Amino acid sequence: MRDTNAFNEMMVHVPLCTHKEASNVLVIGTVDDEFKAQTQKHSLTSNFEFGDLSALTSKNEKNIDVIIFTDVQIDELLLANIDRVLKDDGLITFATSAFSKDEAKLKADLELVGTKFWIAMPFRFGHNTSIIASKNFHPTADLNLQRADLMDDLNYYSAEIQTASFVFPAAEHKALTGIAKR
Repeated sequence: MRDTNAFNEMMVHVPLCTHKEASNVLVIGTVDDEFKAQTQKHSLTSNFEFGDLSALTSKNEKNIDVIIFTDVQIDELLLANIDRVLKDDGLITFATSAFSKDEAKLKADLELVGTKFWIAMPFRFGHNTSIIASKNFHPTADLNLQRADLMDDLNYYSAEIQTASFVFPAAEHKALTGIAKR
């Protein structure tokens, strides 16, 4: 079950309120009008390109600040293409499995992106779990409060929700220690 308000807002605002100045954002996968409406809240500072995997593989230079994958599975080949186009301080976010539903999948996704990123952290919201992976910016330490707090017409996202979404129950936190790169 996917809570579309929570999904759309968190998948857009978590990475864009984490990155210092994301000017080029690539969204890969299925998006609806509400998802696009959330991206418009960042349109003064960010240029968005929407597409499928071919939009990623056709690029030849490191000029992307943020990549948001809405419904794409990350694998080694895709990770190599990400590394080829993502700027040195770039970040990605993508949906994964919840710890309670498929612990092995969550751990595998964290381990995979952990090979290319300094930070690889799961976050939970609504009935969803996603991962943010960054080469520079930390989703709680580098949260741009001014940007996060000044957005209007939100149903789910807030700076407090962003921070809280990275908190897991003690047993899950312990099980992910050494795998999640915090």
